Amino acid sequence: MNIEDRLLAGDKIACARLISMLENNDKEAEEILKKLYHKTGKAYIIGVTGSPGAGKSTLTDKMAKKLREAGKKIGILAIDPTSPFTGGAILGDRIRMTDLSLDEGVFIRSMGTRGNLGGLSKATSSAIKVLDIFGCDYIFVETVGVGQSEIDIVKMADTVLMVLVPNMGDDIQAIKAGTMEIADVFAINKSDLDGADKTKLEIEMNLDLNDSKAFRPKVIKVSAIKNKDIDTLLEAIFEHRDYQMRTGNFDIRRINNARQEILDLAKEDLINLIMKKAVENDFLNTIVNEVYKRKLDPYSAKEELLNLLLN
Repeated sequence: MNIEDRLLAGDKIACARLISMLENNDKEAEEILKKLYHKTGKAYIIGVTGSPGAGKSTLTDKMAKKLREAGKKIGILAIDPTSPFTGGAILGDRIRMTDLSLDEGVFIRSMGTRGNLGGLSKATSSAIKVLDIFGCDYIFVETVGVGQSEIDIVKMADTVLMVLVPNMGDDIQAIKAGTMEIADVFAINKSDLDGADKTKLEIEMNLDLNDSKAFRPKVIKVSAIKNKDIDTLLEAIFEHRDYQMRTGNFDIRRINNARQEILDLAKEDLINLIMKKAVENDFLNTIVNEVYKRKLDPYSAKEELLNLLLN
């Protein structure tokens, strides 16, 4: 049985293998996704973002277990910083989700960012498609937690969950990071600590000032470590899902995400093509030296690179 048939049959090893192939830019894996793309679009994608140390992995673990109790098949993509030595994921969230990793109805994958900005791995979008084909009902994408550049999650997720904690320096950590606007639901984790009520109030006040969004995000206090109010948090996520389905925003969001993905893929191939042309005959080094010696400006150098491709 080939890898695509095994994937459709729910083989975890085939699923893991295909994601690895995609991370390594394997053309065979890309062809498999082309062939099976019509089977995607069924899973609901939940992005889990927030500051490092906010408890995103533990909270994802608890939500996944609640959904498993309801008989749902779960995929979890945990995006971690990349080891400079191996190129692999440093943190290894599967270690923190031991119970789930043994569950046949859950697939967990740690993926290194491999230097990709935006808090996500380059192959995240492709991995989401693999898990969708694999038959997952819900896919959690937990970002690395890098602050301002983490807004890329909104390009992939149907609902973005922002995880905050009390007493982490700034009263509302996400405001200065520029990510407040992307959240569809807020979770104040470790809510048993002092300051949780104050943080909730400040987020609510900030939402009052920003009334441009038609859907007002819910702010839920939870404690992942104590498994407290996880049901309430999931209800808030489902409320956002139902709102999107009811208003047609779900389709609009996915159309916008598809547009962005096409442009990103085209941009990547164009850059690779330009670089391939530029290194031929040492053209790139030549114009770099000319810019360095002030014989050529960067804007004209850029035009010469583009002309090289067009010609």
